[in-house]
Amino acid sequence: MKLTRKMFLTAATSVLLMSTTQAQGLKEINFGIISTDSSSALKSLWQPFLDDMGKATGLKINGFFATDYTGIIEGMRFGKVQVAWHGNKSAIEAVDRAGGEVFAQFIDLEGRLGYYSYVITHRDSPLKSIDDMLANGKSLSFGMGDPQSTSGTLVPTYYVFSQRKLDPKNVFRVTRSSNHGGNLLAVLNKQIDVATNNSEEIDKLKLRDAAKHAEIKILWTSPLIPRDPLVWKKDLPAETKETIKKFVLGYGKDAREKEILKGMQQIAGFRESTDLQLVPIRQLELYKDRIKFENDDKMNAAEKTAKMAEIDKKLADLAKLSK
Repeated sequence: MKLTRKMFLTAATSVLLMSTTQAQGLKEINFGIISTDSSSALKSLWQPFLDDMGKATGLKINGFFATDYTGIIEGMRFGKVQVAWHGNKSAIEAVDRAGGEVFAQFIDLEGRLGYYSYVITHRDSPLKSIDDMLANGKSLSFGMGDPQSTSGTLVPTYYVFSQRKLDPKNVFRVTRSSNHGGNLLAVLNKQIDVATNNSEEIDKLKLRDAAKHAEIKILWTSPLIPRDPLVWKKDLPAETKETIKKFVLGYGKDAREKEILKGMQQIAGFRESTDLQLVPIRQLELYKDRIKFENDDKMNAAEKTAKMAEIDKKLADLAKLSK
């Protein structure tokens, strides 16, 4: 095809416009907040941080709230969200399907490298352990987390159920899904017998209502889960990335900022991070799938062997990354 002068000028103009946009950076950012509680509750906690981000960076920062984790992932996928707070599991989806990239990670108030998934019940419940819960499952209602939640779904599914070769849908009288706030409220109000949750949500409850906190009984605590990441669109202009990272990593130095972070998510600040922090969660997902295939009596033997070999290869590749 012959390149005409008009075509050349059009292409050159497009490149010039693209370069100008990259140099100037974006002027507006939609910041996604995963649905661990109601949008109104999350907005009241996160808005001061978003306002400070806008003042410090010169960008217009809009909070983006969806009814579930998938809404934030899809928002990022279709360019409606440029930066977001994710759980590790939803961050995997954002990285793999929505052009996301981990750039920062929460720092715990105690300097811990992670947090914990819980299975909780009301203190008045006769249940004393996970074994009690499983033995009496057919008489109990169970609250699972959002399907994309690390601590609400992935971690308890693997450690509590998959390792025992159980499916929660077959264990309980009824199983339903909700966010952490919804499950916590349902347990406190005795609307559901047992539910998943995490140490972040329970610590926030203790901070705002110690009496209500005392009504919670923890039946199970997971191994340590990496703290939540912040994810941005990988194709953001370099100048915009640098501006955002500088603000995020420097936030939480004075007393006012410390209080804002404490109220948001019981954190002290942020540390730099990469997609490598997702490796342990990717391994959990694969282990869970491997157990499912291993226990599937209806699957053809050759197909089962092939599926498990494929998973084992992926696990081996991930093991190399984590060294």
